[in-house]
Amino acid sequence: MAKYYSLFGKTTTDTEVQVVKENQVVIGYGYAMSESRYVVYKVEHINNLGFMYHLINTDTKALDRTDIINPLSKKFGIGRYYDDVKPEFMDAFEVAILLQEAQSKAKAEEDEAEKERIRISEVKQVGRKRFTDIFPEAAQAVIVARLKQDESDMQTDYFASSTQRTVILGFSTHKRDIFSEMRKHASNFEETAYLSEFNQDYEHREKYSMGAGYYLGESKYHGWIIEKVPVYDRTRTIEEFAYIAGNEDNIRINKPDGTPTDTPKLEDKANCTMVEYSAKAVAVFGNTKPIKEELKAMGGRFNNRLTFKGEKIAGWIFPKSKEQRLACYFGLD
Repeated sequence: MAKYYSLFGKTTTDTEVQVVKENQVVIGYGYAMSESRYVVYKVEHINNLGFMYHLINTDTKALDRTDIINPLSKKFGIGRYYDDVKPEFMDAFEVAILLQEAQSKAKAEEDEAEKERIRISEVKQVGRKRFTDIFPEAAQAVIVARLKQDESDMQTDYFASSTQRTVILGFSTHKRDIFSEMRKHASNFEETAYLSEFNQDYEHREKYSMGAGYYLGESKYHGWIIEKVPVYDRTRTIEEFAYIAGNEDNIRINKPDGTPTDTPKLEDKANCTMVEYSAKAVAVFGNTKPIKEELKAMGGRFNNRLTFKGEKIAGWIFPKSKEQRLACYFGLD
């Protein structure tokens, strides 16, 4: 036995009491009071639960079931109702034909869903290998572009979006959200190439409750955005991107051409380490003497009493606002 209490409708439903019969018409009211017609093709009693009513939507021929049907005379909102003043019934033969059509439709949909599951499995199998082959062992994040579609409903103040496509643009050796790094990979894909140009309006920092994190783009609700997906478990990341990588068009990574680049003082920079020193500062440690002028020009201050890995050590301290510039200088973007 089960009882349901509706605070909104101020009603009580006892499922041990049968309220409709087979072949009886039921009216459904949905969003904006849209109306649907159902017919009861079977009434079933389930121990400890009460009566369950099996329904057919007379328009869509979709099968459904419910244990709550309220009297139309006490209609209070969205729900299913029976006419308790003038009950309406369909001919049993019509209901039998309708049930046959509904079951055929359900079987066809089930077969189609199984075909889709098989297709997805095959695509993932290809994608797992393809993604594993390009996934660097040292990668700490995947840089991706996502095409967003607005799913908001202004009438109900509902704001949401869905991802229509995801494209893999590259990988990162760190998890920090740096917009210059995102811009660097934007040109790998023609649809996001315009995001490679600096535009502060495209830099979104929403690392708060219900926020969308850091992303580069015009809006999180529509169009293309670029963001980083941290890697915490290599196997899970491969599985996450298996279906995406199953389509080769979703991989837009610039392959190195093998030509050495002329990086100034590369050997000097290699002996330095940049770390997040605090919530408001970053620091550079190591053999900084050969590049001290560059560090000073970027706004750094030398301090011989900083703490690194539990030890007092000399280094350069910078405000957090210089992190992107330093990352670019040390080739971390």
